[in-house]
Amino acid sequence: MQIKAENIQKVLGGNVIFEGLQLEVNHSEHVAIVGANGCGKTTLLQLLSGNGIPDGGRIIKSKEATIGYLHQIPYYPSLTVKEVLEEAFTEIFALKAKMSQLEREMQLESINTKVLQQYGHVQEQFMQCGGYEIDAQLATIANGIGIAHLLEQSFSKLSGGEKTKVMLGQILLKNTSILLLDEPTNHLDMNAIEWLENYVQNFTGIVIVVSHDRQFMNRMAQKIIEIEDGTACTYIGNYDAFVAQKEAKIEQQFAEFEEQQKKIKKMQEAIKRLKQWANEANPPSESLHRRAKNMEKALARIERVKKPATTKKMNLALMMAERSGKEVVQMKDIRHAFEKTLFKDSHLSVYFGDRLAIIGDNGSGKSTLLKMILQEIEPDSGFSKIGSNVKIGYLSQQFEQENPTIRLIDAFRECVLVSEAEARHMLAQFLFYGYDVFKRVNDLSGGEKMRLRLAQLMHEDINLLVLDEPTNHLDIESREVLEDTLDSFEGTIIGVSHDRYFLQKIFTRIAWIEHEQITMYDGDYEWAKMKRQTQEQIQLAVNVPVKKGRLAKEISLEEQIEKLEKRLEESTLADEQRRKLEQQLETLYEKWVGEGEELV
Repeated sequence: MQIKAENIQKVLGGNVIFEGLQLEVNHSEHVAIVGANGCGKTTLLQLLSGNGIPDGGRIIKSKEATIGYLHQIPYYPSLTVKEVLEEAFTEIFALKAKMSQLEREMQLESINTKVLQQYGHVQEQFMQCGGYEIDAQLATIANGIGIAHLLEQSFSKLSGGEKTKVMLGQILLKNTSILLLDEPTNHLDMNAIEWLENYVQNFTGIVIVVSHDRQFMNRMAQKIIEIEDGTACTYIGNYDAFVAQKEAKIEQQFAEFEEQQKKIKKMQEAIKRLKQWANEANPPSESLHRRAKNMEKALARIERVKKPATTKKMNLALMMAERSGKEVVQMKDIRHAFEKTLFKDSHLSVYFGDRLAIIGDNGSGKSTLLKMILQEIEPDSGFSKIGSNVKIGYLSQQFEQENPTIRLIDAFRECVLVSEAEARHMLAQFLFYGYDVFKRVNDLSGGEKMRLRLAQLMHEDINLLVLDEPTNHLDIESREVLEDTLDSFEGTIIGVSHDRYFLQKIFTRIAWIEHEQITMYDGDYEWAKMKRQTQEQIQLAVNVPVKKGRLAKEISLEEQIEKLEKRLEESTLADEQRRKLEQQLETLYEKWVGEGEELV
């Protein structure tokens, strides 16, 4: 099993995207594709999936390969979420319908050997395709990516993010041999990301992922393919290994470039001296002129080492204003509810210099807690207060501008009272050059909006920085710039994020929201996660047998077992049918026992 791109050429809108691109991914390899925004990562996935045609070269894949790729959201006007997921089982349902038809024929006629044999053959196919495990598979995927509560809702009424999750679930249920995933962790909460990560790790086929989630790539990738200047370069290992190898490669290229430049300079100086000596000789020396020409030819034959391209990065420090008091945020006995209760008798204390991350499932109340800190809402009961001399700067995933058609430079000058010339000089530090400063705010990319907001914050009087999913929609380079900027900030930072790499790098305290309570962990994200798992295991041991904690998969298996047991009670079953059903039942018994052991 393999998929391969051979000498791919692709031009879009007059721009050359790929020029002689080559890559090969073999059976069971898990690969991540990285590269700067606009380098063609998504275009490459489209070509590999067959949804696009290269202008030159070809895509080759094994004949038996089947591809799962989410490239657009189909229109399902009348289907529920469950029915959309069941679209993945079209072939299995066709076999099931055939079995039902044959069963009716067997009941109406006297025993027909031909019909019986046909039924046995179809039933065998049904079983091999996992027909008796459909409910269990659907429940596992729906619970894993967090859409179980949506199953009975109309697909057409879901949000864009919810539809994306459902279509991801459908692709996983199709059980294809090749998975092509474009930013699969977008719209997923922490639990769903970690579930998907585990699913991909255990997937036996080929996985090719485009992602900005560095932790996801660290966990799932065995190879990193970087798209640069229209070509692909492969690095063995996960994302961190790629970064180390890339840095070493650039250092080596610089060394080779500098060494060659020294050699070229020496040759050029030698040629210049030879010509000078030849002209100063009396009479002029033909042999020296000849040697100079030969050296010029040799110089022209040298294959030039390309100077490594270096991306210009912001090197900035986010300065703190006058420091706040010791207590920055104090919440006591807070209760709050919207459609459901979010907090009940909860507490939160944040002190000057803390770097606190707020963690929790979608809908657990993370954004509500931030709004209390920003004093945009008050708790229903209890008290929430900000300490003395606290000056807040807010960095959100969405750039909020009252007039989105305003020019970038004007948006900056609304916050920073300087002349246009001074503003252009300041914005250049944030990599806005030339006509970039006259772009409309609503035309900026996610990374550009983040740079603009950082430019504004740099000149605001703040000592508490509040972050709401600030890395969403940012490429890796922009995330690294943000991390470096935050790392130098001497004040207090409170943030909400699903980016585990970002969480681990920036935050040293964790507030975990669960069961309407806030639990504090004085350590980083990985430490807090390990601590929680230990506490859950202790609780599980105390509460054995854990009836409430049964897996959805185990419950689904029980339902299938009950159906087969009832069928075996039917007196009209032929011997061969009965034998097949008994075999299937034995298989389900084994799986059910296994699930029970895993739970305990």
